[in-house]
Amino acid sequence: MGSTAVPQPGLERMVPFPGHPLVVGVVPGQDPLVVRTAASLARALGGVRVAFAYVDTSRYVVEERADGTVRHAPIDPDGVDDAWEGVEAGLRAALAARLREDALDWDLRYLAGRPDRALTHLARAVDASAIVVGTRATGSGRHLRDLLEDSVAAHLSHHQHRPVITVPLAVVDWREIRAPWGR
Repeated sequence: MGSTAVPQPGLERMVPFPGHPLVVGVVPGQDPLVVRTAASLARALGGVRVAFAYVDTSRYVVEERADGTVRHAPIDPDGVDDAWEGVEAGLRAALAARLREDALDWDLRYLAGRPDRALTHLARAVDASAIVVGTRATGSGRHLRDLLEDSVAAHLSHHQHRPVITVPLAVVDWREIRAPWGR
């Protein structure tokens, strides 16, 4: 079996920031700091379009379309199939409220599957210059290794060529992180 080289980041693959949209990962109930940071960055880049995206991990992709949208279906065939519409409507309303005073060109894409793959597909489809995501709030029992393994930002930064802008939503006191050998 021959192996093909994975395309690597490089100057020839760089997407210029001005004139190219941002892709922003959002989740219900997320701290408004992610949306506000993305809006501020979009204005600083000359008012570029912002493609907000929610990735529903309880659904899978049936078809990826060239515009970055997907046709999706529930992983559980016995589950209620229309619950996602309420999530989408709630996200759209929350974004509209947070962006009410911004003259920002934006839309929301409801995606499915693995968040890193879905955001990468959307970024390719809209020719985004960067992807913006927030960190997850740390739980009291979580260790640094757990955070890194589950981090969408970390997966994105290692599996596609666009810059990933990570908005910190919680910080960890370095004095509280114990080395694995010190437990």
